[in-house]
Amino acid sequence: MSDSCCGTTPSLELEQILTAGDAGALPVVVIGAGPIGLAAAAHLTERGQDFLLLEAGEQVASSVAQWGHVRVFSPWKYNIDAAARRLLQADGWTEPDPEWLPTGAELIGDYLAPLAKLFGSRVRLGARVSAISRLGYDRVRTTGRQDAPFLIRLVGGEELQARAIIDASGTYATPNVLGASGLPAYGETEAGELIDHALPDALGADRDSYEGKRTLVVGAGHSAATTLLALAELADTPITWAIRAGNATRTYGGGAADALPARGALGTRLRAHVDSGRIQLLTGFFAHSVTTDGDQATVISRDPSGVEQSVTVDRIVAATGYRPDHSIASELRLDLDAILGSTRALAPLIDPNQHSCGTVPAHGVDELSHPEPGYYAVGVKSYGRAPTFLMATGYEQVRSVAAAIAGDWEAARDVRLDLPETGVCSSNLAEAQELRVGLATGVSGGLLATPLPLATVGASEAGGSCCG
Repeated sequence: MSDSCCGTTPSLELEQILTAGDAGALPVVVIGAGPIGLAAAAHLTERGQDFLLLEAGEQVASSVAQWGHVRVFSPWKYNIDAAARRLLQADGWTEPDPEWLPTGAELIGDYLAPLAKLFGSRVRLGARVSAISRLGYDRVRTTGRQDAPFLIRLVGGEELQARAIIDASGTYATPNVLGASGLPAYGETEAGELIDHALPDALGADRDSYEGKRTLVVGAGHSAATTLLALAELADTPITWAIRAGNATRTYGGGAADALPARGALGTRLRAHVDSGRIQLLTGFFAHSVTTDGDQATVISRDPSGVEQSVTVDRIVAATGYRPDHSIASELRLDLDAILGSTRALAPLIDPNQHSCGTVPAHGVDELSHPEPGYYAVGVKSYGRAPTFLMATGYEQVRSVAAAIAGDWEAARDVRLDLPETGVCSSNLAEAQELRVGLATGVSGGLLATPLPLATVGASEAGGSCCG
């Protein structure tokens, strides 16, 4: 029984069980076997730290696999973590052409899957985390807390223990809603079968769902633009594009002046389709309700002044971005920024109202730490709702965190991020690769090129940024 009437002090028996030495002998648990989680595993390996990597999906980088048909803006040389490269090269791996822009499928097959193979049984697939706490401690208990191991509960009931947690679970499974103001549109859930989220494979596996169907795409980012361009290649497929802004200048970007040729082509071609009437653009569109009638859905917009407009379609693509889900860590002591949902220390460095991807400074363990010692959310999840994430930034995050876990605080705090001052895409490759796999895109929470500032435009709109 607790020696406190309120139950907030651990019992003597619990204190005797949870000694400092117990947690120190446990592995580090990495959640998520995507690019950032696997990079974390590589850095832990180089530092001789025992770890277990848990992947919710049935394959490595299962979220990346869902947009495997999409090509990223950045070439291979910017997509491979330094520690991962060293481990792979030591195993005889042949590095892909550093100037080539990979698809998501190529990223997995040529890099992430071979990397995961090096870690053997320390990578567990189909292991979805449902909750994290401290063994014997709820969020209120304090005395001896930092010496207690983390308790990780998996879907299915299995429980694991860890001395530290690197949460690289991402945000792909928690997309933003279709509705405006951050709230689901009325009827959005009921219309779920007619709504897809960003980057359906409209020219491949999902073709039958879209060809010949009137489709509405909602969102102003690169994922929306890529989806629109794919749909435009389908015959007899009317397309409506809805954005909250008063014009699409921000989505069109710098066009021919863009330092990233593949990205510039995206905006240029999208503008051409809108100008020709192939794509109907609706501006000032704030999705408020969705009603269904058989296989069709009517989406009604209601802007802040109360003016309504509506569109009736067969399919809806909600390319509205993503948000983090911190519910698995609700029993941990997190210090989250009230606006973004990142750590409070990181928020001003990544605020999309002030920063584009290219102006976010290097940051590491100090900016990622919570009041709960040993728990770190990294990668796109660490950015909360900010769409300014770069894969290169995520690699530096996990390098710093792994150094801290190993006790090398000098290396952990020596954070550096060398981003090129010019474009990272080769213009002569862009056209060739578009013929093979289509236009490049950025994916929010995924693998993104190092961006440069685009043409000056108005205030940013949630769900779209230079980073997708």
